[in-house]
Amino acid sequence: MAILACSAIALQAQAKVDVGSFIRDDDFGDITISPSGEYYAATVPLEDRTGLVVMRRSDLTITASITMGKNSHVEEFTWVSPTRLIIGMSMKFGSEDTPHLTGELYGMNADGSGKGLLVGQRAQVQRAGTRIQPAKTQDVVATLIDSLKGEDDKVIVGISPFVDDPVTRAERMDVRNGRRTPITRAPVRNASFMTDNAGVVRFALGAASDNSNELYYRANDDSDWKLINDEAVSGRLDIPLGFSADDKIAYLQVERNAGPDAIVAYDTATGAQKELLRDAVVDPYAILYGLGNRVPVGAKYMQGKPRSMFFDEKSPEARLYRSLESAFPGESVHITSSTDDGRLALVQTYSDRNPGDFYLFDTASKKASHVSSRRKWFDPDEMGAMKPFEFKARDGTTVHGYLTLPPGSSGKNLATIVLPHGGPFGIQDYWGFDGDTQMLAMAGYAVLQPNFRGSGGYGRHFKVMGARQWGGSMQDDVTDATRWAIESGIADPSRICIYGASYGAFAALSGVAKEPGLYRCAVGYIGVYDLPMLFKLGDTQESKSGETYLLDWIGDAKSVAAVSPTNMADRIKTPVFLAAGGEDDRAPIAHSRLMERRLIAAGVPVETLYFDTEGHGFYTEPHRREFYEKLLAFFDRNLGASGSD
Repeated sequence: MAILACSAIALQAQAKVDVGSFIRDDDFGDITISPSGEYYAATVPLEDRTGLVVMRRSDLTITASITMGKNSHVEEFTWVSPTRLIIGMSMKFGSEDTPHLTGELYGMNADGSGKGLLVGQRAQVQRAGTRIQPAKTQDVVATLIDSLKGEDDKVIVGISPFVDDPVTRAERMDVRNGRRTPITRAPVRNASFMTDNAGVVRFALGAASDNSNELYYRANDDSDWKLINDEAVSGRLDIPLGFSADDKIAYLQVERNAGPDAIVAYDTATGAQKELLRDAVVDPYAILYGLGNRVPVGAKYMQGKPRSMFFDEKSPEARLYRSLESAFPGESVHITSSTDDGRLALVQTYSDRNPGDFYLFDTASKKASHVSSRRKWFDPDEMGAMKPFEFKARDGTTVHGYLTLPPGSSGKNLATIVLPHGGPFGIQDYWGFDGDTQMLAMAGYAVLQPNFRGSGGYGRHFKVMGARQWGGSMQDDVTDATRWAIESGIADPSRICIYGASYGAFAALSGVAKEPGLYRCAVGYIGVYDLPMLFKLGDTQESKSGETYLLDWIGDAKSVAAVSPTNMADRIKTPVFLAAGGEDDRAPIAHSRLMERRLIAAGVPVETLYFDTEGHGFYTEPHRREFYEKLLAFFDRNLGASGSD
């Protein structure tokens, strides 16, 4: 009777899958509180653009808004004073549907005044129908480095020319008119800067065409840059995270030769390092800061589920997080922004089944009030649970991952979708709400997401183990994860498909070619299937650093031909579904069209969905709807409508 009950619940869940609920835009995107606590700012998705609104916190009255016309989107925004915001935009270019950052910075006051383009290209002509004032055109990319707390009219920005491997400059900018004065020039290409709490630019991290990172330090504006870590020599990457309150200690995330990264305290006077935090398995994935400042106080770790660790477990921040974690059991808690005085904090909570809630927490009264929720139309109780797992690969390497079960399932003998992530290097799947995974779980399928070697989050050595292993040990890890699910009684061996995007699409097609008896079908979305083609087409090979990346991490064009799915089409015996975009510069549609031709020639059933205007990932709602509806129908035909046991 229990089995029948589980089956009925899973069938009911499958019947309720509504693709529209998974692809519809949220009521808002990101939300932050102003430094004084008087306002909220939030991005708002609209039909063909993304705007930004400012609301008075006391009554949620909208006091300001900005949009930039059709196909333009507010991508980033930062309070740089109690009443002014700096805004970064993205837009669609040419016929492509996916927006990209423009490198422009705009300004706006909380009351709607002072709208203007501060730095960027689209400035020589004032836009009709807007109040945005023109500024001098500049062919540069601008990024905000430091909002300079206490200096309401000034910020520090990074300025880079539109060239391959640029040399970045740090400049002080007036947020009212965009006027800039130079501070320093990076000693290395492709650099990012970090300032201390006084706004002094003290770190520069970048890499030349050989992709080896170099970290430079200087004590003050009058000092020369000093190289303190060269990845090519040390064999590790050091990343600056911030400074202590007195600016004497810098905090670095430091790779180790074996095992995960550590967070260390770096004495800027002596160069001595002291390890503060290090997990036994995983790297830190988010840094925790003090309220009202940028001083690091701890980090988040994702060993299975998120947890926080602090430099001092008795600190006010540690006590605050422990209190919030107790108030929201089963949820991950993160403070996203706070007022300058630390009195008010905007807290986000989320879980594997909850897309996220925002609360305003008063640190004095210890009270939290609900602000808003992400995807509030979902009921967490109707979502699938995401469980961490680990297993030993065939060579003894420990591999971690996540298994999402259909709601109401007993977790045994399930139709299963193996879902390797894209990237692949330095990327990982996390515990948390994921729309694609939940859609498949609602359709009655178990979803298996292995963080195969080459993935990020498990230390430098684990990532480097994936180098030049496309179709090799990285693929073996995916196969071994699938067999683990079968041996554990989770996956029905006769009902398993594999689906992925980008690199994940390569893994999906490689999987059915190398293991034709293991999978019933394969889906490749925006994928790369002919590895030698990467050296001829696409944006990766266009720069010297991109060429170096291909050689170091994938291999030379001749050696990778043999593991390309296009050259193994005759070994594939299961149906294949390919989807791609004609404007994809990362994985050009030529990969999919060649894969399709090879599959047809081999007599393999193949379905395709191509959109000429889409890029690396479908962006428009009609295209995403059609893709997911065809995806679910494809799995239904090959695995059955329900993954019930």
